[in-house]
Amino acid sequence: MKTTDQIAARLVELCRENKFVEAYHELYGEEAESIDPLYGNQPLSKGLINLVEREKQFLAKAEIKQITVSEPMVSGSHFAITIDMEFIHEDRGYINTGELCVYHVKDGKIVSQQFFMG
Repeated sequence: MKTTDQIAARLVELCRENKFVEAYHELYGEEAESIDPLYGNQPLSKGLINLVEREKQFLAKAEIKQITVSEPMVSGSHFAITIDMEFIHEDRGYINTGELCVYHVKDGKIVSQQFFMG
């Protein structure tokens, strides 16, 4: 079973390579949940299938121009990273955003994530 440190390092690696869907399949538990303010009217999503689908829908409408992912800060079963991203969204236009991303790991898988927009 992977440790929180290993999962955090792997997530950073995959995000830096824009491999977001792969990250979900490799690192997240089946019952994982996500709170993301980018989805204002429905910020909570539950279940790996739903998280993957939400990510695919986002990626289908977004052209990522640049992404910067910090090194993880790990404490027990939680870790945090920052993600700064510039992208063009089909519906929203140019977006330059910074996020604090907080993750909870249980039994070797990410079980929750919450994003805070800067």
